[in-house]
Amino acid sequence: MPEPSDRTVADAVARARGHSVGDLLHRTARRDPHKLAVVDGDLRVTYAEFDVAVNRAAHALAERGVAKGDRLALLSHNCWQFAVTAYATAKLGVLLVPINFMLNAEEIAYILEHSGASGILAEDSLADVAEHALASAGIEGGVRGSIPLSGGRPRDGWDDVDDWWRSGPEHAPDVAVTDDDPLRLMYTSGTESRPKGVMLSSRSLITQYMSCALDGEMRSSDVEVHSLPMYHCAQLDCFFSVDVYLGATSIILPGPDPATLLATIERERATKLFCPPTVWIGLLRHPDFASTDLSSLRTGYYGASPMPVEVLRELRERLPDVRLWNFYGQTEMSPLATILQPHEQLERAGSAGRAAINVETRLVDDDDRPVPPGEIGEIVHRSPHATLGYYRDEDKTAESFRNGWFHSGDLGIMTEDGYLSVVDRKKDMIKSGGENVAGREVEEALYLLDGVAEAAVFGLNHPYWVEAVCAVVVPKEGAVLTEQDVHTHAKSALAGFKCPKYVVFADALPKNPSGKILKRELRRRHASLVETDPA
Repeated sequence: MPEPSDRTVADAVARARGHSVGDLLHRTARRDPHKLAVVDGDLRVTYAEFDVAVNRAAHALAERGVAKGDRLALLSHNCWQFAVTAYATAKLGVLLVPINFMLNAEEIAYILEHSGASGILAEDSLADVAEHALASAGIEGGVRGSIPLSGGRPRDGWDDVDDWWRSGPEHAPDVAVTDDDPLRLMYTSGTESRPKGVMLSSRSLITQYMSCALDGEMRSSDVEVHSLPMYHCAQLDCFFSVDVYLGATSIILPGPDPATLLATIERERATKLFCPPTVWIGLLRHPDFASTDLSSLRTGYYGASPMPVEVLRELRERLPDVRLWNFYGQTEMSPLATILQPHEQLERAGSAGRAAINVETRLVDDDDRPVPPGEIGEIVHRSPHATLGYYRDEDKTAESFRNGWFHSGDLGIMTEDGYLSVVDRKKDMIKSGGENVAGREVEEALYLLDGVAEAAVFGLNHPYWVEAVCAVVVPKEGAVLTEQDVHTHAKSALAGFKCPKYVVFADALPKNPSGKILKRELRRRHASLVETDPA
């Protein structure tokens, strides 16, 4: 019998030691095959059924020429097919490119072209915009899969994705995927420039899952509702994929409609829920909140922005059995970086907490020197959570990882014992009259004014102040507020230079599907304030 070559032995050892995202679902299915895995409308599947569906979809993609290292775009609201595609691509070593369904055709075309996507899977109601994007990007041929959420048949040239997971080979595809092979290409929101493609590997993602599970006290017995967009790694990787790893049950909703969320929690006896503060506020304000049985809820999570202190107090009063965590991070950290624990919510209100178990965090100045406690600096991290880098952008990768730390672009203050408070994005710090004003601090002060439901604070270019502090306020239903009320309250709570020079009332704040307030949109809408009233 011939001796095995060194390469053969090394390959065999690597395969035996494999631990990629695609392996997680299979191992959960082996461990607990009959456990309810996913609920999507009338569809209810076990982990064994989930794993088989993923294997079938992976073979269908492979038959259509999609192979390890290729990029496959996915344009859809949350659905069962989204989950299947995420794990089918992971088993093939294909980079999934989830796309924000709010983008227009030209914005999608840029992502398709930049990523070099070999195809796209699109929800049937989004097929028109997908086709326009493909044409604009000059992409002909390749895989085109229609996700039939509206019940219609696919258009010519498009396959029905449901046919892929309903039949075909049930065994896993024979593809070796190492822990640092890229599996995701997540495009950032592009607030500074064109969107950047963030590359994430199994190592990035799985160590992040471990941090979420350990520090977030997640369990296999959880029943979680997923309503925030899964194209964003907060819902997909802090929550849904951790549930798959642990063997918890996931209830998928297409979006965070408050009435549907409340009814789903009651019907499915959900124990766990993630929402950004804006959605938690929406639940509290909904007329069905008081009459809905939410007694099954045990754990709640928020992120994307800090929770106003007054809202924290209201949540504690109205949901006394729910323990809350604050998760802070960004796409480049897969996305978790720091966590504020339940017992710290009011004691450390406004804080993003301390570094997660697999993360090291510190603050540095513009020369990358550590800053002392209590001083503002840029938040930087060392962690296996971190991205492999930016796709096709070596200069941006080098800039972000200079001196061996990932530079977040966020500004913060840290206490002696390591508690981080995020001050603002570097680009969002308001420079007014020679002073730095953190919009977050002004927002916290405005939330203390009775009658304020939501507030957003930002800077407007100004001929005298350089930037003038502007506040857009959404009053609570039935509340009567005036500009003078807001000015008087702000002056009682803040130094004069931090007080808003402009106050605008609105029925709602513009938000992206992840619940983040779109301050760039607010700046655009209200830029004329300076022209009409220089203040």
